[in-house]
Amino acid sequence: MVETVVNIERTTTTTTTGPPGGANPAVGNEGGFGGIRVNVDYFRTIPGIIKIVQFVLGIICMALAAPPLTSATSFFMFVIVVSFIINILLIAAYFLGIREALNVSVNWIFLELITTAVLTLLYFIGFIVQLARWSDATGYASGSNTAAGVFGLFNFLAYAAGVYFLFLAHRSGATH
Repeated sequence: MVETVVNIERTTTTTTTGPPGGANPAVGNEGGFGGIRVNVDYFRTIPGIIKIVQFVLGIICMALAAPPLTSATSFFMFVIVVSFIINILLIAAYFLGIREALNVSVNWIFLELITTAVLTLLYFIGFIVQLARWSDATGYASGSNTAAGVFGLFNFLAYAAGVYFLFLAHRSGATH
């Protein structure tokens, strides 16, 4: 008599795919915000690092120029605060992936390019006005306001670098 032995081995393979970009699954597809995902990978790129640098330099400029004692410093603070608010909104949009979650046909790169170019021009005018007013002044708060103008120059350069990289992205045909 022939005896046949059959060995059956069962293997179960489970593949889980997480959200793109190392996102946090806890944020996931809940509520009406199904497309919102935490995206920290953007901030490892050069444009992401530039946004963080703009954020930090904006805080330093605000701290050094506050309170505005002259109309020149008031304009400088206006530029800082407007650019700071826009920068926070852009950081939140990139961090949460809001641009990808919104399904609208907007060329986000071009919109951000125009916005950043206007802010760069305002920073250029702002730091020149600030330094022109405080560079030869002596007395109360002249040192901190001069330093605010210098950090405004640094932030102008950071915004100019942001415009450059956004221009390269726009020229390559990117829309997100």
